[in-house]
Amino acid sequence: MKTYMATEQTVERKWYVVDGTGMPLGRLASQVAAVLRGKHKPTFTPNVDTGDFVIVVNSDKVVLTGKKYDQKLYTYHTGYIGGLKQIPYSRMMAEKSDVAVYEAVKGMLPKNRLGRQMITKLRVYKGAEHNQKAQKPEELKLDK
Repeated sequence: MKTYMATEQTVERKWYVVDGTGMPLGRLASQVAAVLRGKHKPTFTPNVDTGDFVIVVNSDKVVLTGKKYDQKLYTYHTGYIGGLKQIPYSRMMAEKSDVAVYEAVKGMLPKNRLGRQMITKLRVYKGAEHNQKAQKPEELKLDK
């Protein structure tokens, strides 16, 4: 019996559309990250990008459970001295909900060059329309 190892030439990629309406942010991000990584496929190989493309629509309708909407902070550093910035998620979801979903998914991918390659297969849109109609994406149902 031989162990199957996927290669970049043997990987078949599909396009999926995920509707974020009413989904908790963390649950959406973890399930999208698993699809981007390819863990839903029987040909999953940890050292090869076997994942599919994912389009997330309606990111402005994603919810945060509990008190996270008021208390959670998006923190980043500008690179300058004293450049620590913190934005509350209430403001982040109102102004840049697509960035909030993107960063949540990015945080659940590997922190190496393979993870940076995987995140390029993610597209996030605030509204219900997207620009990838030509790829004929399939709808992907996620657990709520």
